[in-house]
Amino acid sequence: MGLSDKIQNAAQDVSGKAKEAAGKATDNPKLEAEGHKDQAAASAKKIGEDVKDAFKS
Repeated sequence: MGLSDKIQNAAQDVSGKAKEAAGKATDNPKLEAEGHKDQAAASAKKIGEDVKDAFKS
């Protein structure tokens, strides 16, 4: 996994957490769900990259 991929995934995860928090604070379930979706996507990308890295070794 390249450094830029790690940074992008971390940024997407942080962005998702911020959206989730903003959705909870403003009682906006759509924004909260979007935050969850962003976090899940970042997690899935990380897992995919980890699997790729495992096969390279």
